[in-house]
Amino acid sequence: MSRVSEYLEREERVIGKVIGIRFYPIVVERASGSRVWDVDGREYVDFSSQWAVMNLGHNHPDVIKAVKDQMEKLIFSSHTTFPNTAAIQLAEKLVELAPGDFKKKVWFGLTGSDANEFIYKIMPIYNGRRRILGFQGSYHGQTMGALSLSGHKSLARFIGFPNVVKAPYPYCYRCPFKQHYPECGLLCLDFIEGNVMENAPADDLSAAIIEPVQSDGGVIVPPPEFIPKFYRICKDKGVSFIVDEVKVGFGRTGRFFAIEHYDVAPDAISMAKPMASGFPLSAVVGRAEILDAAAAAHLFTSSAHPISCAASLATINTIMKDGILEKASRMGSFLMKRFKEMSEAHELIGDVRGSGMILGIELVKDRRTRIPATFETACLVYRAFELGLLVTYVGAYSNVVEITPPLTMSIEDAEKGLEIFEKALDDVEKDRVDKMKVRRFAGW
Repeated sequence: MSRVSEYLEREERVIGKVIGIRFYPIVVERASGSRVWDVDGREYVDFSSQWAVMNLGHNHPDVIKAVKDQMEKLIFSSHTTFPNTAAIQLAEKLVELAPGDFKKKVWFGLTGSDANEFIYKIMPIYNGRRRILGFQGSYHGQTMGALSLSGHKSLARFIGFPNVVKAPYPYCYRCPFKQHYPECGLLCLDFIEGNVMENAPADDLSAAIIEPVQSDGGVIVPPPEFIPKFYRICKDKGVSFIVDEVKVGFGRTGRFFAIEHYDVAPDAISMAKPMASGFPLSAVVGRAEILDAAAAAHLFTSSAHPISCAASLATINTIMKDGILEKASRMGSFLMKRFKEMSEAHELIGDVRGSGMILGIELVKDRRTRIPATFETACLVYRAFELGLLVTYVGAYSNVVEITPPLTMSIEDAEKGLEIFEKALDDVEKDRVDKMKVRRFAGW
């Protein structure tokens, strides 16, 4: 028996299924840069960054040094009552980086879920309006307020709170209005303004929360004018404009925050996954009056953990000093070009889209009907794993392969990953994948 099989059997005995989404049998032992090794010593190219967490790659030396230095000074102090210097320095940096020419403050937590839980809890307190607008397909987290804001199918089994209204996200490849961009004139936006927001009603809407790229919903990038126009509508109606950057922030799209691609200033931004290079940390940065709306209303003993904050400061400094934003933009363009070339040779690929180094490869059974190739996507991800590449799939139909490599990935690792991806794609198309193995790993 392999050590992977042994560990997975041990896991089955002691760890509950509610914690996992599995695409293939792997147990990770170590990692470095864009490479991951399992407990049997097998090596993989990582095109996932562990759900877009490891933007600087695994075990970046700058982060390791910062963490070691912090551990020698202070391992823990609960910021709820005993503030620590690393958290204050990080808050100052985030206030400086976040767009908006107004006074800003910061809240700290541990996960993307608790950051968006902050939005759910605090926004109605802030302006006295009870309702919040979210989007179909969105994924904001697993806690009750965060999942209520969400519109992702994986959360549909839960009955969320009733004060959230849902609007259609501009998924142009599968437009719910059967329109074609740009001839549609953004009919979806007219529907949101004239129907969804008015029936909320608008004067009871406290906030709208939106992902600049809807990642778990299928790596959906809205038309370039959608977010600026939606922002203007929110401002005209007195609705706070909230941006969820939990997955796409900290350089993933080639800008520090993805919302910087648009000329807007969010009232608040939630962030988490990549901000501390693997250490648990989340934050909300926004208007000072929102962050001061209620004392002690959303606090956790381990929030603003000094080690996580030191890791985040090192992450930010490395992004800036090493030109990571420019690298992400260049590598993203390279990957986009290569995947589009791949789509010309493979009918299974229906659409290639993305922003910077978050790309979505949507698989379909037929390009004309666009019937989702759901099981084929699971087969592709599993076969890529067998060949030495780590990717995952997302989307409303579980048919979009998400590509989120480390922003520091070398061209050599990118080429190797692309080569494996196309070989796996070819194997799926030629029915050379063991379907019985795939069925054991349902993913989403």
